[in-house]
Amino acid sequence: MTLKTRRQFETLARAAERTGLSTRTLRRRIAVGDLVAYRNGPRVIRLDPDDVDRLMVRIPTAG
Repeated sequence: MTLKTRRQFETLARAAERTGLSTRTLRRRIAVGDLVAYRNGPRVIRLDPDDVDRLMVRIPTAG
């Protein structure tokens, strides 16, 4: 028997707070297709935290 894990979503405000990005930046990333968003109702937008984390790309450093 397989247990299905429930997906977790977060608000734009929570994602912005967690990553240090602004909600405006996240909305721009949604608009250009860099970030997938889910709508629940006419005004409620939720994000998958894993998708938000993938926006953060490590910059290699010399050394």
